[in-house]
This record gives sequence, C-alpha cells and structure tokens, in this order.
Amino acid sequence: MSSSPKKPPIKFARRTSSGRIVSLSRDDEIDLGLAASELTSTSSGGGNDYVNYTVLMPPTPDNQPYTGATSSSSSSSSAAASSSKPNDIPLPPYGPNGAKLTGRRGGGRDEGGVGGPSSSKLDRRMSTVMHANKSLLLRSQTGDFDHNRWLFETKGTYGIGNAYWPQDGGGGYDDEDGVGMSMSDFMDKPWKPLTRKVKIPAGVLSPYRLLVLVRLVALSLFLTWRIRNPNQDAMWLWGISIVCEIWFAFSWLLDQLPKLNPINRAADLAALRDKFESPSPSNPHGRSDLPGLDVFISTADPEKEPPLVTANTLLSILATEYPVEKLSIYISDDGAALLTFEAMAEAASFAQVWVPFCRKHSIEPRNPDSYFAVQGDPTKNKKRPDFVKDRRWIKREYDEFKVRINGLPDAIRRRSDGLNSREELHEKKLARDRGEPLDPAKLPPKAVWMADSTHWPGTWAPPSPDHSKGDHAGILQVMIKTPHFEPIPGAPGDHPYIDFTGVDTRLPMFVYVSREKRPGYDHNKKAGAMNALVRASAILSNGPFILNFDCDHYIYNSLAIREGMCYMMDRGGDRICYIQFPQRFEGIDPSDRYANHNTVFFDGNMRALDGLQGPMYVGTGCLFRRYALYGFNPPRANEYLGLYGQHKRPAVAPGAVRGGDEEGEGGGQPLAEHPDLDGPNKFGNSKMFVESIAVAEYQGRPLADHPSVKNGRPPGALLAPRPPLDAPTVAEAVSVISCWYEDKTEWGDRVGWIYGSVTEDVVTGYRMHNRGWRSVYCITRRDAFRGTAPINLTDRLHQVLRWATGSVEIFFSKNNALLASPRLKFLQRVAYLNVGIYPFTSIFLVAYCLLPALSLFSGHFIVQTLDVTFLVYLLLITITLMLLSLLEVKWSGIALEEWWRNEQFWVIGGTSAHLAAVLQGLLKVVAGIEISFTLTSKSASEDEDDIYADLYVIKWTSLFIPPLAIIVINLVAIVLGFSRTVYSEIPQWSKLLGGVFFSFWVLAHMYPFAKGLMGRRGRTPTIVYVWAGLLAITVSLLWISVSPPDDGLSQGVQI
Repeated sequence: MSSSPKKPPIKFARRTSSGRIVSLSRDDEIDLGLAASELTSTSSGGGNDYVNYTVLMPPTPDNQPYTGATSSSSSSSSAAASSSKPNDIPLPPYGPNGAKLTGRRGGGRDEGGVGGPSSSKLDRRMSTVMHANKSLLLRSQTGDFDHNRWLFETKGTYGIGNAYWPQDGGGGYDDEDGVGMSMSDFMDKPWKPLTRKVKIPAGVLSPYRLLVLVRLVALSLFLTWRIRNPNQDAMWLWGISIVCEIWFAFSWLLDQLPKLNPINRAADLAALRDKFESPSPSNPHGRSDLPGLDVFISTADPEKEPPLVTANTLLSILATEYPVEKLSIYISDDGAALLTFEAMAEAASFAQVWVPFCRKHSIEPRNPDSYFAVQGDPTKNKKRPDFVKDRRWIKREYDEFKVRINGLPDAIRRRSDGLNSREELHEKKLARDRGEPLDPAKLPPKAVWMADSTHWPGTWAPPSPDHSKGDHAGILQVMIKTPHFEPIPGAPGDHPYIDFTGVDTRLPMFVYVSREKRPGYDHNKKAGAMNALVRASAILSNGPFILNFDCDHYIYNSLAIREGMCYMMDRGGDRICYIQFPQRFEGIDPSDRYANHNTVFFDGNMRALDGLQGPMYVGTGCLFRRYALYGFNPPRANEYLGLYGQHKRPAVAPGAVRGGDEEGEGGGQPLAEHPDLDGPNKFGNSKMFVESIAVAEYQGRPLADHPSVKNGRPPGALLAPRPPLDAPTVAEAVSVISCWYEDKTEWGDRVGWIYGSVTEDVVTGYRMHNRGWRSVYCITRRDAFRGTAPINLTDRLHQVLRWATGSVEIFFSKNNALLASPRLKFLQRVAYLNVGIYPFTSIFLVAYCLLPALSLFSGHFIVQTLDVTFLVYLLLITITLMLLSLLEVKWSGIALEEWWRNEQFWVIGGTSAHLAAVLQGLLKVVAGIEISFTLTSKSASEDEDDIYADLYVIKWTSLFIPPLAIIVINLVAIVLGFSRTVYSEIPQWSKLLGGVFFSFWVLAHMYPFAKGLMGRRGRTPTIVYVWAGLLAITVSLLWISVSPPDDGLSQGVQI
C-alpha cells in the first residue's frame, strides 16, 4: 500500500530539422547531451522504461535495420535472430555480394550487434557508420542523417519513394527474381487520360432542372386554364392567342430539353506531349507520334473575300504549334482566280520569315494583321533581347507584303493587257505576211496571263470558253513541298536581319486546289468543293484528321489543334467523329446590336449538347475524323429503344442477326436496318484513294497504352517519315478533282459533305450522329479561332435567311430527325428536330406580335378580364423564365446583356428572315418555285475611319417589310386605343393597360431593328418613311372599313 503505483513506460522521440518525429532506440548510442540521470529519473518511470522500448523502422535508405542477407553471414544471422526485433524489416542485398550497407538512422549496429561477420564485408568507408556515441553520417549539430554525404560516398541515387544502386558503380541491385533494377523502374509514370469532364456544380444544375419542371407544370396549368376560360366577347382573338401560346410552349420545350445536361471539358496538353512526343522505348528519339492533319481553307470569290484576309488565315495556320511534318494545308479556290493563286504564292514566300519569327518569340496570335493590331505592350512576356529589333523588321516586311497583295489586281491587269497586245500584234503581222485581211474572229481572246507568260487555266476577267466560273480546268499546285521529317534549325547568317539560330525553319506542305468545272454538271457549291479537297488530300497526304476553315477564320490560339487532338487520341476517342470549336468574331460593335456573337447558341446550346451525343456541326472550325467523313459506322455504338430512348443496348453491324436480348425480341431475327447504317461502297474509280481509307482509319486510332483503350494502335507506329510526292501521285490527285469523278458514286449522298441543302454542315453532322458517332465541344481558355461576321442589319438578316432556309429543307427531307435511326439519343433527336422546326415559329410569332394591336383596335383582350388567376399564372411563368435565364447565364458563362440581345434578335429574325424562309421552302417543296431575296439599294458610309461604319449602312430589302409593319401597326394601335379609352363614356382602363403593355413588349424587342433603320445620326432613307406612311394609312383605312364609326360617340365606342 505504501509503494507508489507503477508508472506507464515512456517512449522517447525527437524532432528532426525537417519536422519529422524520430523514435529513439536503446541500440542507438546517440549523444543527445542528456545526462544518464535524466534518462533514468524516477519522474520518467525509471531506467527500465527505456530498456523495454521497441521501434518499428520503415525500410527507407536512411532508416533500415540490418539482419544479414548473404549466405556467408547465415551463422551471424541465425545468432542474431534471437536479438532481432520482431518488427524489423530485413535489408535488401545491396552490392555485388549482397552486403553493401548504407548509413541509416538507427540502422547500424555495433560490433556486438546483429552485424557480426557480415559487417566485415561492407564497404570500408561505410563500415564505420556508427562508432562509439556518434555516427559519421549523422550531422554533428542536429543528429539528423546526412543524405548528401550518403549519396556522395555510396554513389546511391534516390528514386521515387526508394533508392537504387547505379549499374556502372558495380552495385547491381537485383530483386528476388534476379532481374536488375534501374532508374526507369522507379520513374514509370502512371497512365494519365488526356481529357476529363468537368461537371456543372450541382448547386447550379439541380435548381436549373427543377425550374424547368416547375415552368413546364406552370405552362400546362396555364394553358389548361386558358382553354377552359375562353373570351366569349372575342372568340377569334382568344383562338389566335391560344394556338400561338400552345406552339410557343412546344417550341420552348424543344429548345429546353436538350439543355438538361450541360458539361465542361478540359484537356491535358502536358500528357499529350508525354505520350506522343517524349523519348520512350518505342520512340527513342522523341519524335512526334501524333497523327497527320490536313487543314482545308475554302474561298470562292476574291472580290467578296479579300485575298489579304485569306493570306492572313493561311499564315496563322502555317505557324500553328503542330508537328510540321504531320501538317498539310489545302486551299480550295472555287472561283479559280489568278488573284487568289498569286496571293497565296506571296503568302507562302512571306511565311519563310513570319513562321520562324513566331516560333522564336512565341507570338500570339499568329495572324500578322491581328497581331500588329493588338493594343498593349508587345514586349510583355518576351525574354529575348532582340525581340524589339526583330518585331520592327518583320512589321516593315509585313507592310510591304500588304502592298504587294493589294497591288496584285493592277499588276495582273497590266501584265495581261501587255501580253494580249503582243499577241494581237503577232496575229496582225502573220496576216500581213500572208497577204490576207485580218479576220477579227481569229484574234486571240483577252486572256489572263500568269507571271511566267503562260495562260492562266482558270477563269478570265472577260469570260471565255474553258475559262469561266462554271467552265474551267482543274488546277492543283504544290506551293510548299513536303518538309523533312527532322527539324532544320537555322544557323547564324542564314538571314541578314533576324537570327534564327536554333529555330526550326521548316514549313508545312501547302497545296492550291481548284476543282474542274464544266457545263452540265451540278457542282454542289461549297459541299462539292470540300469533297474535292477530301479526295485530293487523301492522295497527297492522307491525314487521318481534317480541320476546315472559312477564309476569314484564322487560328487565334496556336495550341488549339493540340487540345482538339487530345479528345481524338484519348480513351474512347475512336468513337468521336468530329471536334467542334466555338466560333468567335472580331470587328463587332461593342453593344452587339444584332447578336452577331451568338454566344447564347455557342456557349449555351452547344455546351448542353456536349452532355448528350455531342454538338452539331456548324461549319468552320471543326476537326473531323476522315474515316467518319467517309460514311463508315463507328467501331462501337449503342441503340436507344423505347418511347424516349430509356432502353440502351449495344448496337451490332447492320444485316447481322441478333440473338435473344433483354428487350424480349425473338432470337435469330435480323435487325431492322436504317439506310444511314449501310456502309459506303462507291468511292469512285481511284484505286489509290480506296487504298488510303484503311491507312487513314488505322492512323487515326488512339494509343493502345492501357487495357481500357479499345481499337488502339501501338506506340511508335507513326514515326516513319512521309514519302516525298512524285509526278504519278500528283496526277492522281488532279484526276480525283475532275467534275466527272463523282458520277455513279456515293459522294454527297453517304460519303463526305452531304448535298441537297443550303446548310450542308448541319446535315453532314446529323448523318454522323445518326450512325452512332459522338462529337465533342472544345472550348479553350484562349479563343481557338476567330473570324468576322456581318454587322450590317441587311447582311445579318440574309445570313439568318440562309440558315433558316436550310432548316426548312431539312424538315421536308429524309434528314428529318423524326426518321432518325435508333442510334440517335432521344434528347439529341429532340435537338435536331428543333433545327427543322424553329423557322415555323415565325408564323405564330408574327400573329402574336399583332395581337396587342388587334386588342387595342377592337377594344377586347385575349382574356375576358384581367383577373387574379391570369395575372398569377403570368407572373409565375415570367419569374421562372427569369430564374432559368439567370441559372443558364451561370453555367454557360454568357452575360445578361448577350441573353437579352439574343431575345431581341430572335423576334426580329423570326418576323422577317424566318418567315421568308418558310415561304421560300414551302414554295420550293410544293410548287418547285425558288425565290431569292436580293438587295435593291445601297447607301455607302462616308466615314472610312470608323471600323463600325458598316453598322450604319442601310441596304433596303424586302425582309424589312414584316417587322416594319409590326412596329407601325402597334404604334398606331397604341394611339388609337388610348384616344378611344380617354374619350369613352365608360373607359375600360384594364383592357387598355393589357394591350399597351404587350405592345410595348413587342416594340422593346424591335428596338434594335428600328435603330438600324435610322442609320447614323438620323440618316434614315426616304423609302422607310414612305413605307411607314403607307402602312399607317392602309391600317387606318382598313380598320375604318371593318368597324365604321356610328353617329353618336357613345354608340361608336363599344368597350
């Protein structure tokens, strides 16, 4: 009872300089400067506490117990077994005899420890690791293990989480199987995906989906209430309004359903570089293993598409950051103009200095016109001391380049006139020598001459047989030959003004192509030109991927193509048919009056479709898989069955027989084939082209570097250099761009760009999705590509008219989404269905925009009275729409002003261009009559210094009539309704308020249109006042004839 209770043992430890806690073992005779009495004091439980303490030592280079490892030390090992701690881990055998021991914290033993005779075989310098009270490998001040000394004295090397012995030092560390270990065993990196999905936060997406459901329920209840409560005083007004509202609800549902699953994506460029451009066993020299890429530029008329713009687009592509030997560029000149040909030749010459300059100084953007127009400090983030000198010189060279490009039309004209005069003089001389009168019919035609004094085989300024826009020979010219597969760095003195030492001076291959055109053939406009490029590029370079540009779109981000390639080369990339990049525009007025940026579509709708089967193909800036463009089915696909595609099953090849499946169908029944699922088999009579198909398919596969990668190719399969072009190959390329090549083939029907629609891009993408392919929307942090868009009201309306006309054609064709295959997802089908249906909304929109005026004219409203139920429903629908818009702005990144501009132009375009497109489409389908809306008058701007001068240019067109009529009619109705209410004996202010409110709603949406008609500083054309006056008089007279006034005022106003 008198003895004190036994205290629990205390474990000793100390903190190292790195902050780690190290336990102290009794066997470690480390001088800590502590007295023996302190270690055995009664306050710490006595001296026996330290004796009974054991330590678990992890097997790291600086902390491993040694228990003997060789046969020669077996006796010592057995003798030490009894004294070895149970938790001690044996040391792997270092050195040739398996007994080289490195210094470790607490790992060495004194002469009486477990080392025994084994320790005598250790390296002499390391045998004295622990001596007396202090280790030689412990820092004298802190007692920490000296890693640097250990590395120096043993030639050891730290790996990742371990250490290994260098082979040249005779250490030779072997594992249990006797296999040598090297640094690569510790440096193997885990497999990394190239891309990842970034989901929209649930805090944004869940309320968004809930609000869609709430608004859908509210719309259903509202329409039910409207149908059950007709306006008996004005049934015609109620009937028009209810039909329009039902259609608007249906149209909103078609637009909203595909937005339920938006996603974001991110690409890992570092992982792409590590996989495809870093040294490896399959790629010892670190050459690029990326697939080839063919870039298409399309142009048709140098008068409408300035050659300088096209040349800048070409320069930005030539300088992009993609392996030079894997990049090929093709320009399709569908006008076969010598001006375009010589402008491209000038651009190819200027590229010899522009491209190395961009690589040397990491220039962004690499369009010279855009680069020199950037506001700000050009020296920002530029580290080379000669940047200012190089930039000043290249700017002067570019100014001279522009002068040469702009002077080409006059140079070609003067050259042609001089050579034509010489030819005429020659003919006159021959006739004079023969003594015959000169026959004017025998005079040579006014030809267009090339710089080498030969006739240009394309179109001539005065059209001639075989030299007009619809009748000329095919032209193919390789302007920049295939580059060498190894980098060619510049050397000192290569250039007199810029030092390109160490900079790769190679240029990608560049080819000018103008397909053959002859009378009697349907050349299918842009789609036919693109298909000709597909065939020619397959013969010359056969890149498994194709990137197409309009001539006014250039590469703004030189790494954008690599980001797109990440998706194609990632796991599952073999199922992706194309990567669509958003379209960004320059030169648009700051207020974006006519919603030219179209951000609601590109950042909202397209991002949402990326969460389904993929975005639509919308023209320029799209990276295609060549194999998918040929009309083949994907290697794997799914079928979606049921009312709304709720049942999914793997798809099988068309014509195959499916056994019993989960749907309960009978086994052994052939599949119901869709026409789009049949494989293409008619590519034309070019054997070389047909043989290139399998090569393109194989080279476009992702790397088979992981078990989850299906349908992959082995690493290093694309390291072989591209063979140089020869004359037979170029001749074959010329033959495939002939006008007769597509006869009796499936080009334009199943293969390549699809014919038969103004919007061939949407149809082509739809066909791919219909076969089961997927697409990806690639939004880069820095805009990938940029271009120009029309800021003039007339040009903008005609652009929308063309899109809407194509949509109407899609609706009345076999490309209607209602006829899609089961491989198209339900919501993707809804999105494509909306593409064909949205122009028809214009019929109901025009009627609904006239309803407020009709209400004010008649003195009635769409409801009997403005009761509480109607106002509550209206308020609920409006609030949910506003909240949906705010959440959509949140997940899409668009601004509220952009959303409002889009709403305004939806009304403007819907009442003008969309209505004209429906009329044009119906007449074409029913009666076969085609109507074209052309410009009738043009007012040129006088301010040449204003970059937005074209915004104020007014070009009268018949598309102005419907929205102008709506504005005038609503203004007249407001005045008339207000007058009748004020002078009425029993004024009905509620009905006036309802009509005026909706009239102002219409006018608020029409404000940009009215502002566009006013031009700059009120310079409104006279024709606008004429049409407005005629409409006002016509409406007034029409209403007087319909509802003539009575004798008495009290009787004349029936409220």
